Amino acid sequence: MIMERNTRSPLCLMLEAVLFASGEPVPVSRLAQACEVSESAVQTALQQLAAWYEKQKSAICVQQLGDSWQMCTHPAYATVIQRAVETKKAAPLSAAAMEVLTIVAYNQPVSKSFVEHVRGVDSSSVVNTLVEKELLTEAGRLDVPGKPVAYATTPHFLRCFGLQSLDELPPLPVSAVPQEMVSESEESADLAE
Repeated sequence: MIMERNTRSPLCLMLEAVLFASGEPVPVSRLAQACEVSESAVQTALQQLAAWYEKQKSAICVQQLGDSWQMCTHPAYATVIQRAVETKKAAPLSAAAMEVLTIVAYNQPVSKSFVEHVRGVDSSSVVNTLVEKELLTEAGRLDVPGKPVAYATTPHFLRCFGLQSLDELPPLPVSAVPQEMVSESEESADLAE
């Protein structure tokens, strides 16, 4: 029996939610355990759910892959999906890029010269690459002599690293803070008092 739009069983709805959230094939045994029902009940409900999507002529479908099931897009939409999400292959970030991102994330907004001072090497090309990858952005100019461009992280940086905000960055170990930065921050604290 194919379910009508608003008459899907609670089990079908639970399975739909789990498959959607998982994004990968989920074994029937794990689905049964999560929903606290028998594997045969899960199998029956998944077949009903697959038939419901088919009847709706939905762009989403539920497919069986061996002893697992997965929610996915209908093969008819593969070309348009590929065009929509086609992006450059994301090459893993180099150690230098990770260093620069760390320096900027914890100290932003900062200039290239600040990054170079902390790293001890020319970092212009790394900063420029991170701007191209939209992980860093120009954030105005610093109010210091020469008015250098300031750099800060972007919302794309937060998404890539799974952060809601910069407040979620883990604390730096004390040994990772350069001694001159500790001295400068102590002097700033003394001046503030």
